[in-house]
Amino acid sequence: MIHVENMSKEFISPKKYPGFKGAIKGLFSNEKVRKLAVDRISFDIDKGEMVGYIGSNGAGKSTSIKMMTGILTPTDGFCTVNGIVPYEHRQENAANIGVVFGQRTQLWWDLPLSETFSILKEVYNVSDVDYKERMDFLQEVLGFDSFIHSTVRTLSLGQRMRADLAAALLHNPKVLYLDEPTIGLDLVVKDRIRQAIKEINAQYETTVILTTHDLSDIEELCEKIMIIDEGKIIYNGTIAQIKDLYGKRRMLTLDVKEIQTLSDLNFHNIFQLGEDKLQVKKEQSSITFNFDKDSLNISHIISKVMEKTAVRDIKMQDTQITEIVKEIYKHGI
Repeated sequence: MIHVENMSKEFISPKKYPGFKGAIKGLFSNEKVRKLAVDRISFDIDKGEMVGYIGSNGAGKSTSIKMMTGILTPTDGFCTVNGIVPYEHRQENAANIGVVFGQRTQLWWDLPLSETFSILKEVYNVSDVDYKERMDFLQEVLGFDSFIHSTVRTLSLGQRMRADLAAALLHNPKVLYLDEPTIGLDLVVKDRIRQAIKEINAQYETTVILTTHDLSDIEELCEKIMIIDEGKIIYNGTIAQIKDLYGKRRMLTLDVKEIQTLSDLNFHNIFQLGEDKLQVKKEQSSITFNFDKDSLNISHIISKVMEKTAVRDIKMQDTQITEIVKEIYKHGI
């Protein structure tokens, strides 16, 4: 569905100098500043895939998305979306994609939501039969029937996001770009939008590219993840793979009957591990071990604790994708 090959984008701007004298100098200077925002990235996304596309601010994420949507033209390389070069055939490409920006809206502010949908129906030449079918489906999964006759300006943030998602899907796009679709939403609305995206993907095999800083969205919706940093793709694979490769930490919490019986135990000496491989935190009635899974076995921890006191409950947690990505941002792959 999406093919990107050696795509780069360079921005050239006049060099700026500080102060009033610098401003005068800038008027007569021909010096330019070159910024390579995207550096020869290549990847493929298949039909029906939901892919998390993430990166820190300034990593090149938005620039590469703008080239895939046809807003920008690459300096080098190329991309195709559903067989179309998006920046060469913008109108044809626009008919095949849907875009939702969490901090912007494509809805008409002073019109009732129903009128907005009617306008978009005509813009995208959606037939009456298709319009009815999609509206019935979208109302069912997004639940906007209670406010469809309200003006957009009166909608809450959660209602507007559901309406924006419906507007982006009204023409049944092949590819859906989601930029922070759950930003600022409460947990109930956030869960509803996530579920709606899953149902839309299952029903129409819509390819979804999700860019967000809320990595819980990525874990909930996507199997595949791409990480961009300094204009380069530094990881392209499944979430399961990145957890296997970089999620070496585990957290084990044991709820124990008598915590005081563990007070004299030095677990670093017992397991012969330093602070980098094992951290231990004792609380009122529980003890938590944060450890390297390649250096220590869960059964060894539990058996050692049970020598001293009864264990009433066990809670095990693998490394969260949030922590892995945070470390990748800090130290790279």
